[in-house]
Amino acid sequence: MIPAFGADTALLLIDVQLGVDVLEHWGGPTGRRNNPDAESVMLDVLAAWREADRQVAFTRHDSREAASPLKFALPTGAQKPGFETAAGDIVVAKDVNSGFVGTSLEVDLRRRGVNRLVIAGFFTNFCVETTTRMAGNLGFDTYLVHDGCAATNRIGPDGVDHDAELVHQMSVANLHGEFCTAITGAEAASLLTGDAHHLDRAQGNE
Repeated sequence: MIPAFGADTALLLIDVQLGVDVLEHWGGPTGRRNNPDAESVMLDVLAAWREADRQVAFTRHDSREAASPLKFALPTGAQKPGFETAAGDIVVAKDVNSGFVGTSLEVDLRRRGVNRLVIAGFFTNFCVETTTRMAGNLGFDTYLVHDGCAATNRIGPDGVDHDAELVHQMSVANLHGEFCTAITGAEAASLLTGDAHHLDRAQGNE
C-alpha cells in the first residue's frame, strides 16, 4: 500500500519550457519525442495539486550552452502555456541536469516540511532522471509520474539512433525500485484523497 499524499508531499515539475520542443537540438536531424500526452498528464496532476492546496515546485533551466534553446534570454526559455508559476510555488533556476545542484531546492523543500516528492517533466533521461536519482539519495520518498514525462531519440557513439520510447522506458526502469516508485498521473492525483491499497512502494535493491 502507498499511503495518501499529505501536506508533506510536493509536486516537482522539471523544465516544462518551450525549448524542449526544439527536437533537432536534443535528438539530432531526425529529432523526435515519445509520449505526446505528457503535457496533458502534467496539467491534470498540477490542477489536482492546486485544488488540494498542496506544495508545487518548478525547476527552470537556463543553460550554459550557447546553442541551447533552454535559455531565459530566448523566447524558448519561457514556460509552456498552463505551467506558469504562482504565488507560494517553489521556483528554482538551474544550469545543470540536477534540480538540486547549485540551487536552493532542497532547503526550500525542507523548510516547508516536504518529505515526499512527486516528479514529472522533461526530459526523462536527462534532468528528470538526474533530479529523481538525487531526490532518492537525499532521502525524499520519491515518486515518478512516468506518463507525465517524455524523452527524445538519442544518437549513440556508434551512430545508432535509439528510439525515444525505448530511451524513456529504460530511464523509468532504471529509476523504479532503486531511486523512486513509478506511478501514473491518475494514480498521483488519486493519492491526494486516499491510500492506494492496490499499489506498493517500490523497494530498492541495494
